[in-house]
Amino acid sequence: MRPEMLTALSALAVAGVTALGGIATAVIGRRQPRGQQRRDDFTVVTERMDREITRQGERIDELEADAEQDRARIAAQDQALRYLAGWARSLVGYMRRQQLEPPPPPQPVPDEVAPYLHDITS
Repeated sequence: MRPEMLTALSALAVAGVTALGGIATAVIGRRQPRGQQRRDDFTVVTERMDREITRQGERIDELEADAEQDRARIAAQDQALRYLAGWARSLVGYMRRQQLEPPPPPQPVPDEVAPYLHDITS
């Protein structure tokens, strides 16, 4: 065989492999889902994210409302404690004016409570 013949046969083989590769790529490409399915997936994911964001927003609103109620309740409890502390102070003062010694507290004030009772310990 002459070299020109070998070159022609190798070129024919390369052309055949290239053609088979092109056909295989076209067939595989047609089997793969295209843009519409990808758009549908994107729409589903977007809707799911929108629902989750809405749910999280509602949950945050609920938590903020609960926190506001807690703050109001704590403020009312603070006022009640201040009222009771003032009342106890006035009773102790009255007893001392009557030359009576008020009874000692039933137990020592815990360390955790002491910062909040600064106005009744005297």
